[in-house]
Amino acid sequence: MPGLRDLLAPPACLVCRAAGTDLCPPCRRGLPWLPDPRCVRCGLPQPCRRCPAAAQAFDASWAPVAYAGPVPRLVAGLKARRARGATETMVAALLRAPYGLCGGDRVLVPVPTAAARARTRGFDQATALAAGLADRGFGELRPVLERVGAATRQRGAGRGERLAAGRIAVRVRTGAVVPPVCVLIDDVHTTGATFDACARALKAGGAARVVALAYARALP
Repeated sequence: MPGLRDLLAPPACLVCRAAGTDLCPPCRRGLPWLPDPRCVRCGLPQPCRRCPAAAQAFDASWAPVAYAGPVPRLVAGLKARRARGATETMVAALLRAPYGLCGGDRVLVPVPTAAARARTRGFDQATALAAGLADRGFGELRPVLERVGAATRQRGAGRGERLAAGRIAVRVRTGAVVPPVCVLIDDVHTTGATFDACARALKAGGAARVVALAYARALP
């Protein structure tokens, strides 16, 4: 049954604006699925040459699609409009993650959004994706991380700026228990700077292994 929101404002494709659904069939068919084999560390199709994640703190990463084609607009629509269909599409794709990569006892840790940004948006996309995965039995949701200090805008920043030490400050929440194996959840994996900061905080808090899962992976 459609919800009241859908009756008052019928959904339109977040990519092409065609009426009907949050992601129309042609745009869904245009999703750029990433091929195997992949580099386990950086998640890029092999060969990744000089692995960009070699010095980063997470142990493995994976994403189902490339950040290309209709994907940027789909991700932007998720953040701006809290589209239920976009969330469901991303969660369904993330459920394809290789079992052995994440292990059996999965604890899902959403990448934290800066408090000011979350208040402005009224929505936290990483938590929404992690909650969707938890609802489907993919793992236990445990938001043990929080951002520290002012929000840093990653969009539009160059690789060197994104990776600058101290640009992204993350810590374990007071009183939170860090599990030995953590699966970080976010919408886009670009340089890995945010995943790296989160993984360092988790490992400082006692995690032995950290896996980074994102819906989309930016290609070099």
